[in-house]
Amino acid sequence: MDIAENTRVAVVTGASSGIGEATARTLADSGFHVIVGARRVDRIEALAQEISGTALPLDVTDDESVHAFTTAIPRVSVLVNNAGGAKGLETVMEADLDNWRWMWETNVLGTLRMTKALLPKLIDSGDGLIVTVTSIAALEIYSGGSGYTSAKHAQGVLHRTLRDELHGKPVRLTEVAPGAVETEFSKVRFEGDDERAAKVYEGFTPLSADDIAEVIGFVATRPSHVNIDQVMIKPRAQAGPGKFHREPAQS
Repeated sequence: MDIAENTRVAVVTGASSGIGEATARTLADSGFHVIVGARRVDRIEALAQEISGTALPLDVTDDESVHAFTTAIPRVSVLVNNAGGAKGLETVMEADLDNWRWMWETNVLGTLRMTKALLPKLIDSGDGLIVTVTSIAALEIYSGGSGYTSAKHAQGVLHRTLRDELHGKPVRLTEVAPGAVETEFSKVRFEGDDERAAKVYEGFTPLSADDIAEVIGFVATRPSHVNIDQVMIKPRAQAGPGKFHREPAQS
């Protein structure tokens, strides 16, 4: 990779859409060389060309993919663990085990794989930062969301444990926990059902991917002695998971 010696390097997973894509743009605007990873290579290649970054294929659920991705990176100062998602809204009694496995592999083990592989380089940078994008589902629960909330709780605990384990090392850790953000999240959860996904955001103004990216950009540009441990971000209309103030539809 042709990266200037004095340029800080940021890695963003799940960068083919939504929060990851917006974060890559924000970090590039802040002067980082951004390495974007995702399974949809055509999308990240277009993004990398736009932001003068680097695109590498990445499946955070696959050990070999993570190894190939992380060994190709010469150095890194910022890791944004953004890859993740939800599938289904079944109750515990009706739990789909394949959906649970996917959510745990993507949100929890994916974060673990990436963090473990890049941690030595983050420490070597002398001023590393790990941003893990969890969710308000990492802190609260809701009916039908046990698979996702349990995975996000585990992801959050992994990240917060690192804060203790890395005490004294030159690495900062920030957990960003968004509420309702209008991205492809609900479309993935409902297996491509656009109509059902759109209903999630009816009657209120949700957050945008740019809203979250701006916060990550702010965190990444703080002085090295400043650690913003946790940020929860919700739309004004959201009090908690599934609790929204929705305006009636206009006739």
